[in-house]
Amino acid sequence: MAMVAVSIAPSGTGSASVSDYVAAALEVVRRDGRVRWELGPMFTTLEGDLTVCLELVAKMHETLAAMGAPRIGSVIKIDDRRDKPLTMSGKMEAVRRRLENS
Repeated sequence: MAMVAVSIAPSGTGSASVSDYVAAALEVVRRDGRVRWELGPMFTTLEGDLTVCLELVAKMHETLAAMGAPRIGSVIKIDDRRDKPLTMSGKMEAVRRRLENS
């Protein structure tokens, strides 16, 4: 299982606000239903099959283009651990345990 952090931002839209675009991109993921996801203040994290996550990122990107964004910048970070199960909650819990023990 992989985790993909993605930030997709339009530019040239005439507004500094991007929340409508972020919501539309997340609607793609929500409607699809094949991956778990979590919205963060700077990135959205997808959790699931890597191929599916990347397919959804492409669809999210294209959604902004369909909304009329003349330019779109995307940042993608992938964590694809294959030696044991990987989950968003598991990663955070591992850090919390270490903080409690320090």
